[in-house]
Amino acid sequence: MQIQQFKKEFFNKLNELYPTTEIQSFFNLLLEFKLKLSRIEVALQPDFEVSKTDLIFLKKALKDLTKHIPIQYITGETEFYGLPFKVNKNVLIPRPETEELVSWIIEELKVVNPKSKSTILDIGTGSGCIPISLAKNVPNATIYALDISTEALKTAKKNAELNTVTINFIEADILNLKELPKQFDIIVSNPPYVRALEKEQMQKNVLNNEPHVALFVEDNNPLLFYDKISDLANNYLSKDGHIYFEINQYLGKETADLLSEKGFKNIVLKKDMFGADRMIRCRF
Repeated sequence: MQIQQFKKEFFNKLNELYPTTEIQSFFNLLLEFKLKLSRIEVALQPDFEVSKTDLIFLKKALKDLTKHIPIQYITGETEFYGLPFKVNKNVLIPRPETEELVSWIIEELKVVNPKSKSTILDIGTGSGCIPISLAKNVPNATIYALDISTEALKTAKKNAELNTVTINFIEADILNLKELPKQFDIIVSNPPYVRALEKEQMQKNVLNNEPHVALFVEDNNPLLFYDKISDLANNYLSKDGHIYFEINQYLGKETADLLSEKGFKNIVLKKDMFGADRMIRCRF
């Protein structure tokens, strides 16, 4: 089958499910991933003959897209903070908002101490996107990453190898931990924070495919992870150390109030690129 023939089939089957611009993006990503053809090369070679083996993959990918399976899970890869990452159903797909959190930490570390030898802990690491990005940009830091999921940690370890950084991985349930392995200068976390009542607002590709354990909390206790992590930080955050959280955009004030009640100071609530309360930073 020629590329132009497959493109026609591709658009016809997805036309009622996605915007045209998104379909075009899917098409370009799949052909670059499988055929190693850039968008320009595809445009210049509409008669390019797709092999039977490659066509099997592309048709399966098309079928998966009709089921709203994320393109990142289909290709098994994505990019975060300019770095390559492997992803699968065991980890969340990294979001641009989390890139903003990473950028905030890096910028502040460079201002405070450009040659920082900070010790950093990421809680709920998933794919490892936060600690790995920090390790690439703050090379003198010693970085730990914790997650409850054995499978998620396997993916994170592969990503650390892929990006040639050293991360100290820990498998544990943060909600059941009574102590951390050492003192940390920075504790960062993008924990589960989506309330069950917010499920209706979520896109099908997220709700039906990404791991719920990394997404959702009960409506009656939506800040339980922030509560637990801040309690641990009381004993394991070094003097002048900071906590950075990604947060539920609807619970910015509540999260800030919780941290204030725990005795934290210099609480800064920061909006993301979409104008939503998305990040918070504090210290003792």
